[in-house]
Amino acid sequence: MSVHKDLIKHAENQHKLYQEFLALDELREKYIAEAIELCKQGKPFSTDKINEVTNKMNKINLRIVPLRKNVTIEMVQEYVNSL
Repeated sequence: MSVHKDLIKHAENQHKLYQEFLALDELREKYIAEAIELCKQGKPFSTDKINEVTNKMNKINLRIVPLRKNVTIEMVQEYVNSL
C-alpha cells in the first residue's frame, strides 16, 4: 500500500510541475509576442523577461519536454525581418 501511495504522490507532483511549466510557457509566449510587436514598431525592447521565464522553465525537471533556448535581441530582429 505504501508503494501505491508513493506512486500517487509522485504522479500528483509531476502533474503540478507540468501545470506550472505550462503557465510559464504561456507567459513566455506573451513576452515574445510583446518583443516582436515592439520590434515591428521600431521601439526598443528587451529579452530579459523572456529569458527569466525560460530559465525558470528549464529548472523544472520534466523529461517529457525539451529545454527552451534563451532568446536574443538579434533572434527577435531576424524573425521580424523574415516576416
